[in-house]
Amino acid sequence: MADSIQKTDSGHSIPKVQVENVAKQYEEPKKKQTKETKVKVENLTKQFDEENKGLLFSKNINPDAIFEDDEDGFVLKNVSLTIEEGEFIIFLGASGCGKSTLLNIIAGFLETTEGRVLLDGKEIKKPGPERGVVFQSAESAIFPWLNVQKNVEYGLKVQKVDRKKRRQIAADAIALVGLSGHEKKYPSELSGGMRQRVQIARSIASNPEILIMDEPFGALDAQTRRTLQDELIGIWKKTGKTILFVTHDLQEAVYLGQKICIFSAAPNANIIYQEQVPFDYPRDPETPEVAEYTTQIHAKLEQAINAHGKVPVDKSAVGI
Repeated sequence: MADSIQKTDSGHSIPKVQVENVAKQYEEPKKKQTKETKVKVENLTKQFDEENKGLLFSKNINPDAIFEDDEDGFVLKNVSLTIEEGEFIIFLGASGCGKSTLLNIIAGFLETTEGRVLLDGKEIKKPGPERGVVFQSAESAIFPWLNVQKNVEYGLKVQKVDRKKRRQIAADAIALVGLSGHEKKYPSELSGGMRQRVQIARSIASNPEILIMDEPFGALDAQTRRTLQDELIGIWKKTGKTILFVTHDLQEAVYLGQKICIFSAAPNANIIYQEQVPFDYPRDPETPEVAEYTTQIHAKLEQAINAHGKVPVDKSAVGI
């Protein structure tokens, strides 16, 4: 019986049969002979501007420490990347190197200075329902005037999903993130970690083609984080979704990612390495092979940070 129960930091037990319901709502994707390009980044350059300054401040990063001598410089310079349909991509790099900027451009929230980003062959100009975004801070993403249930249902309501069906999908997503019993509570009544789980549940419930995730598990306790990591892998394998995921945690990058994109430091950041993770799922970070690979990724991350641009004083992103 113990193996069928999972615990979260909210003190609730989650039956595995409930946890698996979110993945079960999807049909197994058809096997394709050849992979198709989902997202294509072509020679993307993004100049440092007020939007980027605000983004850095929202992450408690001082932009002057990076751009003090080059206020007209570029956050990203000539970035090109091809993301195939169904890939699980990790963006890894030092604080302020443009990982979240690239995510926000793909999400349609920011414009490029030069170059373009294509989604299914069409240039991205604005946000769309096929892209679900999980922000680093839940406070700026969930609605304080809606309770947990209605926050999670919101995207489904916009998509005009039948009321009964959306309540069931939302209930499954709420169970997945360990918030069963808190459906009627408002964000002001929840802890920071619980508010972040509301945001994650809402994005999963809306069933987008692409999940764009900016350090979504950083505020969670270790046990809940691992539960959600495993469930995210399960949903990805079941649905074939494309996932773009930013993390500063090297072990999380190796545990989750199919491919790891390692950024150099800003200004003029670029993707220096694209590493295909050579392990099947599930992965055990404690095995010698995975631990050694993590050490290799650590070394490449340090090399990328020193490739060009300013080396940040805070090297917490490298795990030093």
